[in-house]
Amino acid sequence: MKNIVLLALACAVTTVARSQDTAQTTANDTVKTYVLPEIVVTATRGERNPNDIGRSISVVSGEFLRTSLSHSLAEVLSYSEGLYLVGAGQNLGANQSIFLRGAGSNHTTFMVDEVRITDPSGVNNALDLSEFTLAGLERMEIVRGAHSTLYGSSAIGGVVNLFTPKNRQPGLHADAELRSGTFGDGTLLFNQHVSANYTDVSGFYVNGEVLNSRVNGMDASIDTVTSSAAFKNRDKDGLEALDLVGKVGYKNDRFDAYAAYKNHREKKDIDQSAYLDDENYTLDFRRNLLTYGASYRFSDVWSVKFLGGYSDMRREAVDDSSVINNSGNTDQTYYEQEWEGTMSTNELQTNIRLVGFEAVVGAGEYHETMSSKSYFYSDAFGPFELSTDLDTLGLNATTRNIFAHVDLNGYLFHSSLEHFSLGLGARFNDHSAFGSAVTYEINPTVRITDAGLAYLSYSTGFNAPSLYQLFTPESYYTSNISRGNKNLQPEESSTFEVGFKHSLGNNARLTLSYYHTVINHSIEYVYLWDYNVPIGDLGNDFLRDDYRGDTYLNLGRQISDGFEFTVTAALTDQLSFAGNMSIVSGRLEYSPADIDRSYTQGNHVQLYNSGEFLTGNVESTGLVRRPNVYNMSLIYQLVPEWLVRLDVKHAGSRLDVYYDSQRGPYGALGSVPVKEYTLLNLTQQFEFSERFSAGLRVENILNEPYREINGYHTRGRGVFVSLRYELSEAL
Repeated sequence: MKNIVLLALACAVTTVARSQDTAQTTANDTVKTYVLPEIVVTATRGERNPNDIGRSISVVSGEFLRTSLSHSLAEVLSYSEGLYLVGAGQNLGANQSIFLRGAGSNHTTFMVDEVRITDPSGVNNALDLSEFTLAGLERMEIVRGAHSTLYGSSAIGGVVNLFTPKNRQPGLHADAELRSGTFGDGTLLFNQHVSANYTDVSGFYVNGEVLNSRVNGMDASIDTVTSSAAFKNRDKDGLEALDLVGKVGYKNDRFDAYAAYKNHREKKDIDQSAYLDDENYTLDFRRNLLTYGASYRFSDVWSVKFLGGYSDMRREAVDDSSVINNSGNTDQTYYEQEWEGTMSTNELQTNIRLVGFEAVVGAGEYHETMSSKSYFYSDAFGPFELSTDLDTLGLNATTRNIFAHVDLNGYLFHSSLEHFSLGLGARFNDHSAFGSAVTYEINPTVRITDAGLAYLSYSTGFNAPSLYQLFTPESYYTSNISRGNKNLQPEESSTFEVGFKHSLGNNARLTLSYYHTVINHSIEYVYLWDYNVPIGDLGNDFLRDDYRGDTYLNLGRQISDGFEFTVTAALTDQLSFAGNMSIVSGRLEYSPADIDRSYTQGNHVQLYNSGEFLTGNVESTGLVRRPNVYNMSLIYQLVPEWLVRLDVKHAGSRLDVYYDSQRGPYGALGSVPVKEYTLLNLTQQFEFSERFSAGLRVENILNEPYREINGYHTRGRGVFVSLRYELSEAL
């Protein structure tokens, strides 16, 4: 199947090369999904034509978000090159993680209206993308590669910027959608979505949106027990979610101000872990998100912008007693844990635009807090209680920054250099825990033809340790070394990229890019063992406790190489094509010279991610959950009212991790291959009138059994229908 996809991509390149520049229009707004808009802002923090920017950029239009019938943000992202999303094809509501250009799930910056959003209560600050629905989104911009110079921590793999709608044509605009479908035996999805906008001729506008989701899901984890005598009490795992979105603002030719609020709540059944069901395990999540901003354009040369946001989130997991036999007896345990976190940010920037010169200069502050509580009770062998509470510790961190980025055209130096441009940027960060971090970028470009651009970039990035990794106080009695390590330094990255992009009129576009990324000072979770005991004897004497605790250390580095290719084209007035491929490889390297021996007290260090003891250099080839990915889409306008879209996705074989009790005295993570898979999805849109339309989506048409990661089911063949009503009354 992979060869078929590659052949199709090659054929598409030939077709694009033969496309005529005289083609003026595309047949339908959904086909225009693949034509970039006139401006993007994420790559430079200023309005620029994407064809003039020497970085890898994708834009997802609001029309595609509305008509694709995708269930989640993760599914939409999965169509783009350089990305692999774990959880996008699993049970609806499953944890969703992003791996962009070989970087980890905590190495991509997510933003809403240019305001960074994090999960400060998590172990490594990585977001669970399942909390992001498509409610309240107008478009999405994806910029690949290290972008910490403009956006700070975690922007190593890239940046995903979600934009909410502003004003529309004066008048009242509203739409309502009902969506329902099934994706396996006994499953059911039912969504209700309503949005409204009122825009006044003065420029004042107000938006509101509600998305309510109910899912009767499938058993999320895989059952590997084959014995008929074994007791099973497996259940299906469902989801209830509600999004409330509001925005108010004012916009004219010079002034743009807004405030937006989103409340997301969800409750879902979860399982204990891979392969292990739990019929009484639930997870409740809630996030309040407030974003605001104002900008003023003094002239075509000078403008200023202020951006800010505040978010608080709370996650509560409850695992009640589970039935363990046919008599209805339970394990007589109860477990509850709460995580809470807040983030606030404010930034001020000014943009200057002259002939051949563009610059942005800014400064800001980012603040995070976290706390957690846990409670465990068991009556299996008599009453036993255990509780923890981090509230009184006041865990928090603040990052202050200043940054500047300039784009210079060679015309400033000599008229013969007008086809050359150079982007330069730098950022200084001051973190309350580890001190300063400096990032920079150099980005030369050359316009080969009016429609072709070649570019190089060298950019650095950093990822600050999470509050949990820095401050969580748990320790083991034999050493009193805390799990949180206040000595942690940020992960640091450097990325070299070379690329080419070419457009043929308004209807075809081709991009190529190669990148090489090195991440140093990787933050690793490790076990510590008594240095007085030889490694081969650890854990062999039950009368001797060899364990010295667990902690986080800056250890080793990750090296990634990748190649990306995309082609998009309106082949005819009725037919549009899009295809991309992403190839990634990498390795991990560790050296005992990187161990902070004063902190570890000289004890043996064992890597949890492989079980290896760092007595010498360690290298592992292959990156977990980073497959080569190929996507292809064909969109055909049968008649003006009827649109058909076929999507093909192929994910190559890759490594996954599992807990291996045989690795070292306590066990550690082992790796196991996961098979490649190919999925076919079909989507149809039919407009009965200007106001009323219907959609049909058949996903995983061939009902292919596949795995994104080991231990969890993915959705089988799914059939979903939607009915949509739109109202637009002009003033």
